Amino acid sequence: MRIKGGYTSYGQYIGILMMDTVFPRLVGDIGNARTYKIPVKYYTVRNINTDKMNPSNAEKLLLQPFIEAAKELEKEGCKAITTSCSFLTGFQKQLADAVNIPVFTNTLILAPFIHTMLNSKLKIGILTERADLIHDDTFKQLGWSSNDIPVNISGMTEDSPFSKLFIHDNLEEDLEVLEDCIKELTLRHMEQNPDTGAIILECTNFAPFTNLIQNISGIPVFGINQLLEYMDSCISAPEYY
Repeated sequence: MRIKGGYTSYGQYIGILMMDTVFPRLVGDIGNARTYKIPVKYYTVRNINTDKMNPSNAEKLLLQPFIEAAKELEKEGCKAITTSCSFLTGFQKQLADAVNIPVFTNTLILAPFIHTMLNSKLKIGILTERADLIHDDTFKQLGWSSNDIPVNISGMTEDSPFSKLFIHDNLEEDLEVLEDCIKELTLRHMEQNPDTGAIILECTNFAPFTNLIQNISGIPVFGINQLLEYMDSCISAPEYY
């Protein structure tokens, strides 16, 4: 048997594009490698952090650095790429076109799949940090529209400590405070939208609290971690015989 090289390191088939941030990342967060049962490869895009990110300057500041980073991950042997930041969802098509491996910028890409499974009377709930930034232009980048797939969107309150920690890139916060923010968001969403049949966690920072959200809502919750490990099983299928 002949073995083939070409890379410096091997076996890290999922590449993760990261911003240059310092906020804490719990186990369960996409930026904590202990979250996954599989090895992942991180690539930090330097000097790009939450302070520089807003809809008006996103394309100018973000697109080209992240395209170059995605190309580097492909060169290093990754077979699929995801991101830690939902701002990049608006560039799903550009990032996917920049490389020759699958790119999935956000769990919202699962909406058509989830919609097909649900009773037609039920809607998909989307939990996010900034509800005002999630709209049909975002969905269209991912290949669907809210005209065809009904959704209910709920975000953190304006003064939420959760958003202050992650959006303002702070160094620390009490875990209990973060849990209370998640509880408030989930309870508010379910009370206002009782026709929610499944939830998508648009924000990757919600992922450590997936179990908490599911216990409160009582419905299926789809997050980036489940999607990442599913993608790994598709690009590195196990041998069954």
